[in-house]
Amino acid sequence: MAKVKICGITRSEALEASLAAGASYAGFVFYDRSPRALKRANARRLVNQAKGKIETVGLMVNPAESFVEEILFELPLDVIQLHGEETPAFCAWLRERHGVKICKSFPIESAKDFEWAQEYEEAIDLALFDAKPPKGSELPGGNAVPFDWRLVAGYTAFCPWMLAGGLTPQNVAEAIALTGAEIVDVSSGVESQRGVKDLDKIAAFCQAAGAQG
Repeated sequence: MAKVKICGITRSEALEASLAAGASYAGFVFYDRSPRALKRANARRLVNQAKGKIETVGLMVNPAESFVEEILFELPLDVIQLHGEETPAFCAWLRERHGVKICKSFPIESAKDFEWAQEYEEAIDLALFDAKPPKGSELPGGNAVPFDWRLVAGYTAFCPWMLAGGLTPQNVAEAIALTGAEIVDVSSGVESQRGVKDLDKIAAFCQAAGAQG
C-alpha cells in the first residue's frame, strides 16, 4: 500500500476522480512548456476546489524567486515541487520564508545519482526519484519513462520519498513491492492522451497502489 500523487491535473473532473479514488496529493503544473501547464485562473479554481481535501502540490522548473512568491501569494499550495537544478540554499530559503513544504525531484539513472540528493538533507521535506528524461525532451518529468527500480530498492532516505517515472495501473503494484515506496507519483500513466487525464485510469491506479488517502 502506498499514498498516491496524481500530477498534472488540469480539469475539475480529474481532481474529483483523484479525491474519490483516495489520492493523497494533487499536482498542478506551473511550467509553460508542459502540456499540463495551467493558466492562472484555472489554477486558482482547482486549488481552491482541492483546499482542505487533499494536499496541493505546485510543480515548477527552475523558477525565479519572484515567480514562486507570486504563485504562493495567490494560491494556498501545501507543497512546492522543484523539478530543475534548484540548489539546496534555494529550497531552504523557500521553505523558511513561506512555511511551505519542499519536494525536490532527482533524476535517477545509476546508483551514483542518489549522492546529489544527500546534499539536500537540511533543505527539503520530500524527495522525488524519477527517470532521467530522454535526450531532446523539453520536459524534466511526465515522459512515461521508468528507471531501474532495483536502484532504489531498500534505499533509506533522510526524508519521505516518492517514486515516479513510467508508472501505470498495470505496474505500480510491482513497483511498490520491489522498492518499498510509500508514495507513488503518476501523470502520463493515467492519461488517455498527452495532458488529458483518464478518470478510469486514475481509479485503477489508486486501487492498484492501495491508496491510503
